Amino acid sequence: MGIVIVDSDRCKACGYCVKFCPKGVLGAKGVTNRLGYRYVEPVEPDKCIACAICATMCPEGAIEVYKED
Repeated sequence: MGIVIVDSDRCKACGYCVKFCPKGVLGAKGVTNRLGYRYVEPVEPDKCIACAICATMCPEGAIEVYKED
């Protein structure tokens, strides 16, 4: 299982992480950051397999993924 951390202030809501996540872990809940973007956050965190595709696809470097033991 993995842990996904999104830096909400860096997220620009491009949606790449949501689109490419194979397990549907991320989504936008409608909360906006200080720049007015509806930032992404884990909506199904228990499904994370720590593949880090979301972090790789993020052009802002706003996502970190950690693998739980």
